[in-house]
Amino acid sequence: MATQTVYRSTLGKDYKDIKASQEPIPDIGEHEVLVQIKAVALNYRDLAVADGRYPFPIKQGYVPCSDGAGIVAKVGAQVRNLAVGDRVVAPFDPTHFYGVPSDWYHAHGAYNDGMLQQYRAVLGDSLIKLPKDSHLCHGGAASLVCTGVTGWNCLFGSGRPFVAGQSVLLLGTGGVSITTLILARAAGATTIITSSSDEKLAYVKEKYGVDHTINYNTHPDWHKEVLRLTNGQGVDFVIENGGAGTIAKSIAAVKPGGQIPVVGFLARPTEMPDVTSMVLGKSCSIRGVAVGSKQLFDQLVQFVHAKKLFMPVEKEFNFTEDQVQAAFQHLESGNHIGKVVIRLDQ
Repeated sequence: MATQTVYRSTLGKDYKDIKASQEPIPDIGEHEVLVQIKAVALNYRDLAVADGRYPFPIKQGYVPCSDGAGIVAKVGAQVRNLAVGDRVVAPFDPTHFYGVPSDWYHAHGAYNDGMLQQYRAVLGDSLIKLPKDSHLCHGGAASLVCTGVTGWNCLFGSGRPFVAGQSVLLLGTGGVSITTLILARAAGATTIITSSSDEKLAYVKEKYGVDHTINYNTHPDWHKEVLRLTNGQGVDFVIENGGAGTIAKSIAAVKPGGQIPVVGFLARPTEMPDVTSMVLGKSCSIRGVAVGSKQLFDQLVQFVHAKKLFMPVEKEFNFTEDQVQAAFQHLESGNHIGKVVIRLDQ
C-alpha cells in the first residue's frame, strides 16, 4: 500500500508536539477527490489549536492546518466538475456552502484533520477550482483559504457590502490584515493600518501602498489618530482581530453607522469595556466573521484573478520536520508581515 508523510499533534501541548509519520494514502469515495497538497499556509489559529487556546472542538491526534492548495490526483466516479491535473484549493469547512457555518466540527485542522500531509481526500463539490491561467503560485492559492475568505467576508459578506471610496482600518500586519489591505485597496478603499513597529509600517507603505500608518506604541490612543486622519469622522470598517483587548478603541474609531467585523482574539483585555453602551452610542454593527462560505470563496477567486492580485506570502519553508517546526516558530514570533507558507513541492 502506498504511503505518505502526515504531520499530527502527538501530545496536544503546543506546536513542538507536531510530528511526522508515515500513513496510507487515503482511498476516496465516489463523491470525493484525492488532492496532492502542494502548499500549506499557516494562520494564528494553528498556534491556538496546537496549544489548546482555540475555543472550539479539537480532536486528539489531529492533522494541523486548514489552508491547503494542490493538484487533483484522483477523481471519484460521481465527481463531474474536476479532472486529474486541475489546480484546486481546499475550503476551510467543506460543509459550508453558503450562509453561516452550522458548527465547528467540520473545519479542517482542529476536529477535522487538516492539510499538513501529502495527500488529502476532499468532497469534490467543496473544492475551489482555480482558472487554468491562474497567476497564483501554490502558496498564494493556499493563502486564500482563511485570510483571503475572511477579508472578503469582512468587506462583502454583510447586508451592507463595502462601496468604493469607503475607509478601512486594519489592526496589525498579520495575514488577515495584509490580505484585507490588498483586497480593500483593489476595491477602491482608503486604508489605515496599525503596528508597534515603524519598520513594519514603512515596509507595508512601500510594498502594499497603504494610505496611512499608525504606530500604536507611539500613539497608545490610536483611535484618536484614526479620527484625526478621517477629519473626525472615523472609518467605515474596522477589521477587528484583537478581540476584547481592542474592541473599545475600535468602536471609538468607527464612524457612526460603521461596521466592525470581528475576526480574532489576539489582544487580552485588562478590563471588559461596556460594549453595549458604546455600540448604541455609535449605532455601529459588530459582526462575528467565521472565515466564509464556498459562495464567498468563489467570489474571492474571481476578483483576485480579474485584478491579478498576489497574496502576501512573506516566507516559505519546506516539508521536513525541522522546517515545519521553524515555520510555526516564525509565525509565533510575530515578526512576519503577511503569510507563512510550507511548501510540499520542493
